[in-house]
Amino acid sequence: MARYSRIEVAQKMAETGMVPLFYHADVELGKQVLKSCYDGGARLMEFTARGDFAHEVFTELNKYALKELPGMIMGVGSITDAAAASFYMQLGANFIVTPSLREDIAIACNRRKVLYSPGCGSLTEINRAEELGVEVIKLFPGSTYGPGFVKAIKGPQPWTNIMPTGGVDTSEANLKAWFSAGVTCVGMGSQLISKEILDKKDFEGLRSEVVEVLSIIKELKHL
Repeated sequence: MARYSRIEVAQKMAETGMVPLFYHADVELGKQVLKSCYDGGARLMEFTARGDFAHEVFTELNKYALKELPGMIMGVGSITDAAAASFYMQLGANFIVTPSLREDIAIACNRRKVLYSPGCGSLTEINRAEELGVEVIKLFPGSTYGPGFVKAIKGPQPWTNIMPTGGVDTSEANLKAWFSAGVTCVGMGSQLISKEILDKKDFEGLRSEVVEVLSIIKELKHL
């Protein structure tokens, strides 16, 4: 079962400003990535459950986080139906992320007070998601919409919390564009946890990158 309520997760998203995304079939490699992000200051991780037996990897990583990384909040992304969402919540997922808006998943998550962040791409979808109790909207793919879309949404709906995923990188210019537009946090996958880092097992480099990105975000949030 989830250790953190949806409100606690939403607050941590707003506080840190970044959710790293990661998937790899190698559990030990995953632990190193998780620890590097944690040591760099990240307190959330979206495990993108895309491979065969991904649930086995997530289970081990979540157990590791609970035992060794106090305060690290593990969630699961790339979920497509309520059955999968319920399954991962039984394994301890603290938040569920989907590529598109699914009402069945919203109901399943709300039943357990678990944060649900669906991918939305229109004001109509965003409004429906919020009617279903969604705290943080995933703007996906972020590269298609851009910061201008966020700014347009935040005009009439300043209460809407948006997390773009896709189209976000580690540069100050890119992060400034998103946060100036009014995003609550950003989701960052291969731009942060790159194939090069994984191939070289440069976990210290990853830790340093997380520190740098979170430092930039902190400054931007106080402008």
